[in-house]
Amino acid sequence: MSQDVQRADYRAWLAIAALGTGSFSIVTAELAPIGLLSQIGGDLGVPTGQVGLIVTLYAWIAAAAAISSAVWLGAVPRRPLLIGLMVVLAASGFAAGLSESFAWLMGARVLGAIAHGAFWAMIGTLGAQIVPARQVGLATSIIFGGVSVASVLGVPFANLIGVGAGWRIAFLAIGVLSLGVAFAMWITVPVVQGTGNVGVRPLIRILSNSRFQRIFAATLFAVTAHFMAYTYIEPFLTGAEEVSIRAVAPLLFTFGAAGIAANMVTGALIDSWLKTIVMVSLLLACGALSALTLLGASIGVMGIALVLIIWGGAIAAILVGLQTWVLKEAGADALQASAIYVALFNGAIGLGAALGAGLLETTGLSSLFLCSAVLVCIGFISIAALREPQVRTAVRKSTTEAAG
Repeated sequence: MSQDVQRADYRAWLAIAALGTGSFSIVTAELAPIGLLSQIGGDLGVPTGQVGLIVTLYAWIAAAAAISSAVWLGAVPRRPLLIGLMVVLAASGFAAGLSESFAWLMGARVLGAIAHGAFWAMIGTLGAQIVPARQVGLATSIIFGGVSVASVLGVPFANLIGVGAGWRIAFLAIGVLSLGVAFAMWITVPVVQGTGNVGVRPLIRILSNSRFQRIFAATLFAVTAHFMAYTYIEPFLTGAEEVSIRAVAPLLFTFGAAGIAANMVTGALIDSWLKTIVMVSLLLACGALSALTLLGASIGVMGIALVLIIWGGAIAAILVGLQTWVLKEAGADALQASAIYVALFNGAIGLGAALGAGLLETTGLSSLFLCSAVLVCIGFISIAALREPQVRTAVRKSTTEAAG
């Protein structure tokens, strides 16, 4: 594809859609076990707390894989690399579905986490290589919109399959989905050459840049805060007298649906209003978490639904906004900057869940939401003084051709 083209053609957007489905698949694979922990523990004879390692450890390994992929896989052509990683994720799902012991299951999860981190690091920059620079924000919104869709559809469906047919079938279904995504990418994703292995020094250069430090700090605080609170939103809802058991699932669906809607709105506006969207979204997330702290469940079901809508929409816009900011800021260094972003993101998932567990045991849900609100506020301060990045077409350094 010519780098002078002002608008991407339909083939480019089919590729972007395939990559978005890929992000849906990998996030579903990462988070689906959360609702299956009791089933897995009971079947394999392992305490639920220990089974939780298949989520926490997955996030940390994915973080390391993201950095490693930028160092060692940067020169590999993107299409075969991404297809191969998705096949590895499928193998992980199949292996998990055939697990007869916790050690076997953990090994399958480690395999998937490696593919997860590398895949996410690569797709973070690929949108900028497929579509014109002025449409990078929209492409990024579509690609990472799979994250919001997975949170509202992928995880509940995996849990539904697990409850109806067993947790192993849920993992097998993820394997089948991953194979389907690999086939879709083989058809739609154009040939995109790698930019070369970046080595360790470029990563250090990115980390030493004060502008990136602020962006990464905002990412770390916002993602840690989100998963610190959201991991334990179900206990909050089920423990509220004003909320019936039947209302919990619709409320959680409302949260995810707000995220999907926010992705659509963000995609249309983010290339022109990036900083405004990020800043307003951080404030809204802080306000929603503060409301849960100060008002709790006393606001009733409709009030809680409104707070979840604000929170779900805000966090979706924050995540897409920060990823887009990194890509536009990085220019030719997009691969290594995106790898660091993905590593921080996945590391923050594990950190947030761990911190949330500790706070829940010692101080309760109200303090947990308050700490989350404070962390989001720190993220706001980290990015408030930054100028909005200018589009740098050097990010599109690779040669692209029509898929054959």
